[in-house]
Amino acid sequence: MKVDVLLGLQWGDEGKGKVVDVLTPRYDVVTRFQGGPNAGHTLEFNGEKYVLRSIPSGIFQGGKVNIIGNGVVIDPLLFKQEAEALAASGHDLTKTLRISKKAHLILPTHRMLDAANEAAKGASKIGTTGKGIGPTYTDKISRNGLRVGDLLHDFDKKYAVAKAKHETMLKALNYTYDITELEAQWMEGVEYLKKFSLIDSEYEVNNYLNNEKSILAEGAQGTMLDIDFGSYPFVTSSNTVCAGACSGLGIAPNKIGEVYGIFKAYCTRVGSGPFPTELFDETGDKMCSIGREFGSVTGRKRRCGWIDLVALKYAVMIDGVTQLIMMKSDVLDTFETIKACVAYEIDGEETDRFPFEIGENVKPIYAELPGWQTDMTKMQSEDEFPEEFNNYVSFLEEQLQTPIKIVSVGPDREQTIIRYTEE
Repeated sequence: MKVDVLLGLQWGDEGKGKVVDVLTPRYDVVTRFQGGPNAGHTLEFNGEKYVLRSIPSGIFQGGKVNIIGNGVVIDPLLFKQEAEALAASGHDLTKTLRISKKAHLILPTHRMLDAANEAAKGASKIGTTGKGIGPTYTDKISRNGLRVGDLLHDFDKKYAVAKAKHETMLKALNYTYDITELEAQWMEGVEYLKKFSLIDSEYEVNNYLNNEKSILAEGAQGTMLDIDFGSYPFVTSSNTVCAGACSGLGIAPNKIGEVYGIFKAYCTRVGSGPFPTELFDETGDKMCSIGREFGSVTGRKRRCGWIDLVALKYAVMIDGVTQLIMMKSDVLDTFETIKACVAYEIDGEETDRFPFEIGENVKPIYAELPGWQTDMTKMQSEDEFPEEFNNYVSFLEEQLQTPIKIVSVGPDREQTIIRYTEE
């Protein structure tokens, strides 16, 4: 058996949570391999809306094993709040969720460091969610982090050492804070976390593969936010690309099977950072309004623009995408003309390569296609697609050299159309 990987191909917020929920019935195990509670995956079904931050999106499909892998960073307080909210709605996680001992813990002082570092950057701030993700990954790489497994091994002493180190750093930044209440709630989260099955996930995942169990690996954020290949330094702190599934779960590269790449029919971005196709006019506002483009965790308004095929081709290449999934097609239902960025003009030169750095000198070159101007939200098969929409899909497949297998025409799990049904 192989591990199939599901990734966002843009700057996050592509709709991964819904797709994982739709695909989960095909799998025995669903895993998260990187990221933290800054990544919100929204799912809607049966008239209810759920936002998952650390917990795999397969949790709603009864009986499936869900694993939080070693590449994830966990805030016990936020995890407790998320799990308790799910339990209150009838989804008990204690029997189906397992957590890697090697996953790193977000400490209360990590949140303070996140805020202090952003404040110190002033106008050049990255736009972090303030959840302590960056400082936690920094401690991981500098070999100073605390892991979930440390909860079972002399935790109090290790926590005190880490806290003292962080307090010294905060003092140097002249940052005033009080974590008394936050720390008390965090410690309650620590005790709550101990109720779950804490595992050596790399062994468990590989044992599932050896026993012919099917596994879906769920990524957070998007490829263009990858720490190595994204629009650095306006990126997240982990590897969001397909290779991150190997290091974030402990599986070999030859264990990767299908790679599902998810993208929106247009493009969005949250926070700071370059965005060549961003729209600052009524068209961008219209996309934002129709698409309800506000962060599921932060509530921040997302920046909107036309689809960027230069960046998307780059993501498909880096990730080795085998199947594409297009989300929020319905958001463009009323547009008379659809634009797609097919190249950049940089200092008078045209290129289809994603550059080392994107500045104001990068100008998008657009292809224009007629819009379909048809309400697609009630459609149930590709036979109902208008000709103009089929032309848009064919254009994207030709540009990306990868088949679009699934099209989403609304937020509900039922508003999902699978194309090219296999025999």
